[in-house]
Amino acid sequence: MTKYPSIPTYHALGEKGALLEQTVNFDGEVILTEKVDGTNSRILLLPDGNFVLGSREELLFAKGDLIGNPALGIVDALKNIADSLPQSQSGIIVTYLELYGGKITSASKQYTAQKNVGWRLFDVAVLTDIETLFFKNVQQLAAWRDNGGQSFLDEQQLTQAAKDYGFALTPRIATVAALPVKISETHEFLKATLPQTNVALDPGAGGRAEGIVARTISRSAIAKLRFEDYERHAHRRGK
Repeated sequence: MTKYPSIPTYHALGEKGALLEQTVNFDGEVILTEKVDGTNSRILLLPDGNFVLGSREELLFAKGDLIGNPALGIVDALKNIADSLPQSQSGIIVTYLELYGGKITSASKQYTAQKNVGWRLFDVAVLTDIETLFFKNVQQLAAWRDNGGQSFLDEQQLTQAAKDYGFALTPRIATVAALPVKISETHEFLKATLPQTNVALDPGAGGRAEGIVARTISRSAIAKLRFEDYERHAHRRGK
């Protein structure tokens, strides 16, 4: 019900990860934010004052638990933060955070040389009509989620939520009228727009960014542009 849906790549992926010319269609201005290479974490704020922490795939800890799942360091990093957040007034509010640095991923050294850990808010969903959702089975919930069933805040609401909760957002890089369409031009655009990460945690960090998440202001369209995908495509073309 609260698992974060997969974000499609801007250029579609073909066989063995090859990029295709087909792109996600953006109708209107496009907000570009940095995609941070960490682990997808979620805080579920419940209307009864309780909270639940989770990774993208699993629920790890609930308020009052004596023992939590230590996977990826999510509980240790976010337990006290979650306990200080205001409870939901209706339904379930899910804050989605990218937890990064430390020893979380192989890219952690790009953000820290001292094993520091940070987090950035990148989305918030508000789930209502919970009783109806609990009547769905796992397959039905997955189909509901993957077809846009979750209700996410738009950009203005997300900015306000970040202030209310005391979270820093993933860096807003630029707002553009449109994205390039050709693969090679998009790669050059990516390099020019995000030459290094904006969320390094200490001076010794490597500084390489993972990529960009592009979305419309209303969040009606969203896609990711990763350096890895475009570099792999360029390498293959070079052969």
